[in-house]
Amino acid sequence: MIYKIDQVNWPYAFPEKPEVTVEVSNDHEAIMLKWHVRGEQLRAVTTEDQGPVWEDSCVEFFCQVPGDDHYCNFECNCIGAMVGSRRKGRAEDVVPFSPAEMARIERKCTYPREAFDEKDGMFEWTIEERIPLDLIFRDKAPVFPQVLKANFYKCADKTKRPHFVSWRPIDLPKPDFHCPQFFGEITLL
Repeated sequence: MIYKIDQVNWPYAFPEKPEVTVEVSNDHEAIMLKWHVRGEQLRAVTTEDQGPVWEDSCVEFFCQVPGDDHYCNFECNCIGAMVGSRRKGRAEDVVPFSPAEMARIERKCTYPREAFDEKDGMFEWTIEERIPLDLIFRDKAPVFPQVLKANFYKCADKTKRPHFVSWRPIDLPKPDFHCPQFFGEITLL
């Protein structure tokens, strides 16, 4: 299934809208995401996992098993540095994935994992991620879900044109992606 990330939730303050899609598939052991991005700036300062990748050109997948009060966030910049955790909210009960768990998330990116300051121009890039299901089902036996609650995002907080675009709309006064009440449902068959 292909999802289009095109909701500009705060148009007056952050009108920028890059073209973003994500293709979601599975192999019953992992969820695969293939992101396609086309936008007017590119930044990749963070090279290490669990660093502030959201400040760079970044794509994000947040998901929640129906009935669970925790969700997982997977945030990846355009060179493959990633943040990952299981949490109840932005700052509530946050458990970052360990270095060994982060290493299990396969990433293939258009750009090599080398830092660079913001570049102006038109850029197209892709990221492919393979996220093992047992990271999402951390406290349970991994049973392949047919449905997950989720949202997909594109952001770039520290660029000349910061943006905060989502798949499902977010009805809040300022940018915040840590809001599972606005997740939609994705089918993984």
